[in-house]
Amino acid sequence: MISFQPTEEEQAFFQVARSLAVEKIRPAARECEKRRTVSADLIARVNELGLSAFELPELWGGLELPLLSQAIIWQGLSYGDLGVIQGLPGAGEASSLFRLSSEHRAWHRYREIAKGGQWPTVAWVDEAEQKEPLKQPIRVRRRGSGYVVDGVSSPVRLASKADWVVIAARDEEETVLLALDERVWEIEEGDIRLGLLASGIARLRFAEVYAGPEQLVARGPEADAWLNRVRARNQVIEAAKEVGLMEAALDYTIEYTAGRKAFGQEIAKFQGVSFTIAEMAFACRGAKCLVWQAASAVDRGDEQADGFAWRALACAHRSLRYVTDQAVQMLGGHGYVQEYPVEKWMRDAEAQVMLYGRERDWLIRRGEQLLSERKERVAP
Repeated sequence: MISFQPTEEEQAFFQVARSLAVEKIRPAARECEKRRTVSADLIARVNELGLSAFELPELWGGLELPLLSQAIIWQGLSYGDLGVIQGLPGAGEASSLFRLSSEHRAWHRYREIAKGGQWPTVAWVDEAEQKEPLKQPIRVRRRGSGYVVDGVSSPVRLASKADWVVIAARDEEETVLLALDERVWEIEEGDIRLGLLASGIARLRFAEVYAGPEQLVARGPEADAWLNRVRARNQVIEAAKEVGLMEAALDYTIEYTAGRKAFGQEIAKFQGVSFTIAEMAFACRGAKCLVWQAASAVDRGDEQADGFAWRALACAHRSLRYVTDQAVQMLGGHGYVQEYPVEKWMRDAEAQVMLYGRERDWLIRRGEQLLSERKERVAP
């Protein structure tokens, strides 16, 4: 039997993360949203506690924690505010690629810059499996010993703040991973976001940008293998963040309904309210169990780890939208007032799901994977 009981070290990390979330992150969330960036004080505090280097390799001075430990800690941090967490600068979603390819020559300059004590901000552009049709999708094509990048990306977190961009795309034949370490792109902001306003979401436009052989991280089967592992790790991390936001919305709703009265009793005691809160709790706990299961599978190197990760993110998406929407409903008119955090959490939840694919998309991908596996097993 596999146990997900946190270790003493994980519990200590979680308590530090939860305390920071409640005491520092949540009180600053509205101001960060207004300014559309995370405050320097918060960034300094996160860096001071080492919370920006969970996934980075030890060889670089990172913590290189197991994914299950990271899921628990991200859950604690996101309890404060998901918008702030998504806006923290640094390696971002490229961290997993750095971990898997820590000695690659493409990262030498990144490591040199990071010796100053601050990790340059990286935007992760994954369009090697783009499903949604775009007007001008990212195109990569060979030119001599390098590649030319052209087109406009999907909305990407940290794009408006990025010092580096890592691109996963396909040329005419194979998957290509490229690292661009100069600002050779244009930023298109103001696209879709009603939430996550401090997270620097934007599209990146490339106009015939040349990436030389020194900027090629991997291609072909090697790129596919790394990309599959990076996706699984990132999906678990994002799902864990969503669980943290769900728990915040659930706890706030419980506290609010327990303290408000109607017809002489707390509204939490009305059957309709109590049933709804119970359903919110079930959704939250179920999503958390799937996230921890997926994190454990990835840590073990399970052959089905990517499937577990897809399922965890799909469930987290669905539960996040439900829990945050019900939190607003339970507060009634107050749910739409900015003096209460639940309206921001609902907006952030919608933006998060749009950014990382709606749950239906992930379920379709998981179904396609299962059908493909079944077809391989029955093939003569």
